[in-house]
Amino acid sequence: MAENKAADITSQLWNMANELRGNMDAVDFQTYILGFMFYRYLSEHQEAFLKSQDFFDVKPGQDINDAYAEAAAEDGVEDYLEAIAERDGYAIRPEDTWATIVKKVENGTIAPEDFQNMFDHFNENASLNHGAEKDFRGVFADINLGNSRLGNNTNDRAKALSKIVNLVDKFNYNDESGHDILGDVYEYLIAQFASNSGKKAGEFYTPHEVSEILAKLVTLGLPDNDDPFDVLDPAMGSGSLLLTVQDEVPNGQKKGKVRFHGQELNTTTYNLARMNLMMHGIGYQNMQLRNGDTLESDWPDGIDENGIEHPRFVDAVVENPPYSAHWDNNEGKLKDPRFKEYGALPPKSKADYAFLLHGLFHLKPTGTMAIVLPHGVLFRGAKEGKIREALLKKNQIDAVIGLPEKLFYSTSIPTVVIVLKKQRDNRDVLFIDASKHFEKGKNQNVLKPADIDLIIDTYQKRQDVDKYAHVATPEEIEENDFNLNIPRYVDTFEPEPEIDIQAEEQKIAEIDAEYEKVEAEFNKMKAELVWTDQHDQDK
Repeated sequence: MAENKAADITSQLWNMANELRGNMDAVDFQTYILGFMFYRYLSEHQEAFLKSQDFFDVKPGQDINDAYAEAAAEDGVEDYLEAIAERDGYAIRPEDTWATIVKKVENGTIAPEDFQNMFDHFNENASLNHGAEKDFRGVFADINLGNSRLGNNTNDRAKALSKIVNLVDKFNYNDESGHDILGDVYEYLIAQFASNSGKKAGEFYTPHEVSEILAKLVTLGLPDNDDPFDVLDPAMGSGSLLLTVQDEVPNGQKKGKVRFHGQELNTTTYNLARMNLMMHGIGYQNMQLRNGDTLESDWPDGIDENGIEHPRFVDAVVENPPYSAHWDNNEGKLKDPRFKEYGALPPKSKADYAFLLHGLFHLKPTGTMAIVLPHGVLFRGAKEGKIREALLKKNQIDAVIGLPEKLFYSTSIPTVVIVLKKQRDNRDVLFIDASKHFEKGKNQNVLKPADIDLIIDTYQKRQDVDKYAHVATPEEIEENDFNLNIPRYVDTFEPEPEIDIQAEEQKIAEIDAEYEKVEAEFNKMKAELVWTDQHDQDK
């Protein structure tokens, strides 16, 4: 029921948002809708905190925001801001709360500078809690209040922003049982914006069905306990893949159970990820997210008293990095602990193995990694071939799973999921060809639940399946010169059905006989018409 309600709200929001955005691209307009939704969430979260405290008196029938403004005017606002920031990591001034902004919009007293002030004040207050400053500072930096597409002048832009406020405030983000579904609505909207953004969507969103496969692969066999679970996505986009992993972890929804680690190069997308995780109830204490180049700026877990960096190791790594991206593969990186054990660096024009080795380096010995890459990584030679051979000889490649084409917004090519472990009991490699199991869509193909279940079930059973899966021995792989191209191991060839020559000849004979009868009848009718015509002329 909650999922249906979230989808229904999203559909209404999406239709209304399309009317508001005019000629603005969907990927640009999402900044305003999602940003204002996040601000509303933070403000209402603060409101709930204030209601639970005895910071100030609330008169019967008095709104909590009015009481907050009244108390701040009498006592000064700083102590209240510090108390809020200490608990939540951020703080919103009384004049900037969502309820106050909505009230000003409704009674027509909103001033253009009010929008700028609320974001500026929020950014200033982010420094009140030093432990949370990196999680909240600059989170609204991408909301361009001076964008000419909002309006030609300040007043027109303020009117456009007021309409967005009304739109975001219009909906009750709870299902029939009172369960908060705001995070679900947010996730649906990200998917909607992605599907309408073409190739740009590849920068920030992994289709949920693919995320589900990766999440299931890295969480199989986890015990049902309360032990913390650390997951890393070095190219996290909007953070949706990280959240999908949480859904697959036993007791994953328990506060503090899953600890999220992620890095994203694009600042706008990084801000979207911060919002997305917090909108799903993830506290800033459980988020270690960074804005930076993963391949250039690896990040340690800490530095000891001797100045030595200690890397961060996690229980699971999931990745859908940009395919065949350019990177700086200077020879100095051969000393980098992420790459030095594999004897070569990936080529400058193809960073695929660089992302793979980065994620594998940060995996605990008992952990599992799943990464989506283009098929070229399975068979390309030179330095990539050398790295692939080293991975196989180290027994770190566990499975290779071929996916259908046209699953992603950014590319139509078929992709492959590679599952890796640092420690394995077996030395074989499982190959799955799932490229023909999908539902054809208008723009993108879709993996059905049954298709996903088949992949996971086959991975767990680890047995040969005719025309679908094969367990290859190390000797088999070496015979193929460490080439992992799936058709070498899974034969999906479907022979043409045998033709019954005699039956076909009989059909042809019957057709010929029928043709002769029709032709004879035609010639007879033609002769009669000619005689009649000649007879009429003789008269």
